[in-house]
Amino acid sequence: MNENRVRPEDVRYPLGKTFAWGMQHVLTMYGGIIAPPLIIGSAAGLSATDIGLLITAALFVSGVATLLQSLGLPGFGARLPLVQGVSFASVSTLVGIASGSGGLPVVAGAIIGSALFGLLIAPFFAHVIRFFPPLVTGTVITVIGLSLMPVAARWAMGGNAKAPDWGSPQNIGLAALTLALVLLLSKVARGGLKRLAVLVAMALGTLLAAAVGKADFSGIMSGDLFALPGVLSFGLPQFDLAAILSMVLIVLVLLTETTAGLVAIGEIVGTPVDEKRIARGLRADMLTSALSPLFNSFPQSAFAQNIGLVAMTGIKSRFVVAAGGVILILLGLLPVLGRVIAAIPMPVLGGAGVVLFGTVAASGIRTLAKVDYKDNMNLVIVATAIAFGTIPVVMPGFYDRFPGWVQTLLHSGISAACLVSVLLNALFNPLPKRLSVADRG
Repeated sequence: MNENRVRPEDVRYPLGKTFAWGMQHVLTMYGGIIAPPLIIGSAAGLSATDIGLLITAALFVSGVATLLQSLGLPGFGARLPLVQGVSFASVSTLVGIASGSGGLPVVAGAIIGSALFGLLIAPFFAHVIRFFPPLVTGTVITVIGLSLMPVAARWAMGGNAKAPDWGSPQNIGLAALTLALVLLLSKVARGGLKRLAVLVAMALGTLLAAAVGKADFSGIMSGDLFALPGVLSFGLPQFDLAAILSMVLIVLVLLTETTAGLVAIGEIVGTPVDEKRIARGLRADMLTSALSPLFNSFPQSAFAQNIGLVAMTGIKSRFVVAAGGVILILLGLLPVLGRVIAAIPMPVLGGAGVVLFGTVAASGIRTLAKVDYKDNMNLVIVATAIAFGTIPVVMPGFYDRFPGWVQTLLHSGISAACLVSVLLNALFNPLPKRLSVADRG
């Protein structure tokens, strides 16, 4: 390899394009990032104002975490185009803790304690990279895309199952129209407009929604225009051992998911991801998770939907993702900007999500095409791992009667597919001493 060649993730673009593409990342993950604080805040019995504080805190902390992951500091950050946000994997456990007598202070203590444990083991956990050949990475990337499809479907149906228009032809039609705009622009647009196909399609979809009364901008100017993030707004952390131990298992899941995300984005970008880079990425993940409760937020992890945006647009620069991180910080400091993005109708997000998340699955299938299936168990390994990964998607209550630790490990299709594919590959195939994306060619 030519040492002077600029790696794809280090390419720089003009400032205007960088922030426009960064906005696409924010729009892609916005619905996912505000859902966990909304759910956890409701479980803790918070008022609408306090839940709003949790949401702006999530945006601010996720922006800082994204900057650390994409730009990096010595020893921290993978320096890859990876967007960080509040992890959904922790929601069910945190809801259980938040609904108890300790409330959010015990939640904060559990997150800090478990994340510090994760920070301690991150360098050792990074050695699992040799267990991620194309057989495993392709399976995991495919399942990442498949597991995100229900999110796109819920957005397309309206986002709120209790709303009277949930699943209405109007909502799904608006999603289909947005999808059609994405496809049309991807086909006929040229240059910068082609790269902005998702953003332009969402803007046009929002305007069409407003024309038929499906978008509401009335609340944009209500509330503060600027607000600094609060510090320990719900009290000092309380360190309950049982709560911390319950979150330690979640941290192991987060480390697994982030490792899978780092390998996936390395595969898509076409850049080496070795043990040192994995370790830096995991340290950044755990450091921001440990600090997030100080600013009223929750554990951080890589957002899979943004991996799909990188794959679809071909914009592999980490500086574009860093621009998205700056926008997230501004949204956390300027609630009015957050209300503007929140006004985008869910069906519009759903239409864009279908092609974005489908692109992730397609990228996984492309990686699986590199695997040798002749005279070995590889086809059975892929089939079994994908099946385990899609069980939580097609039957969410499948593990409800199992012990809590089993539910935690397998309820996430991504972690289930990752664990099964790694174990079966280790069982049926010889493992190399060291493996990186560069070694895979």
